[in-house]
Amino acid sequence: MMKKILVVDDESSIVTLLQYNLELAGFHVETASDGLEGYNAVLERKPDLIVLDLMLPKMDGMEVCKALRLQKINTPIIMLTAKDDEFDKVLGLELGADDYMTKPFSPREVTARVKAVLRRSKVSNEETIEKVKDKAFEFGSLRVYPERFEVFLHDETLEFTPKEFELLVYLMENKNRVMTRDQLLSAVWNYDFAGDTRIVDVHISHLRDKIEDNSRKPIFIKTIRGLGYKFEEPKMV
Repeated sequence: MMKKILVVDDESSIVTLLQYNLELAGFHVETASDGLEGYNAVLERKPDLIVLDLMLPKMDGMEVCKALRLQKINTPIIMLTAKDDEFDKVLGLELGADDYMTKPFSPREVTARVKAVLRRSKVSNEETIEKVKDKAFEFGSLRVYPERFEVFLHDETLEFTPKEFELLVYLMENKNRVMTRDQLLSAVWNYDFAGDTRIVDVHISHLRDKIEDNSRKPIFIKTIRGLGYKFEEPKMV
């Protein structure tokens, strides 16, 4: 079945270029010219992947990405931007984008990225379905249900972005093992963002803010200086 790609960009030349090359590669392409239209198009048309520009009228790409992830819509997103800015890159990935490309770009590269993200998404979904069947994690006051995408701390529900949740589950699956930043990048983001391990630190910080009673003195996610991070079951006093 032909995969459906939604291109959201307000530059007609970019849209035409992407549509032509993606259709040439065998995809069905639909388009939207502003963030609000793109957001509604995702809800109505249910694409298999979104190519999303950062700078858009009505809703920018960050807002669209955040709104979709809050709705628990996990459609893969490749963000496009004219800005080669590390903060934007980290923030975009933090909000749930799956990949990030800076303009100008090669249409062939976009096509390759689209195929790679779709392939990773398929493999990840199949592995997740297999791994999380009937699985639950419980460490002290923290309970995590991977299959239901639910986390409870002291019986209160916590909210996570998809990547935060995936990172937490991965750390729990590897309890008491020291995981380097590069290992976490490879496992959770599926490939290396040119060695940009700051995205790992950002997510670890957010996890601690949510699951630790005192994020400055974490009992679950420990920093192993010079190596990486380790998830530990808290010692009962």
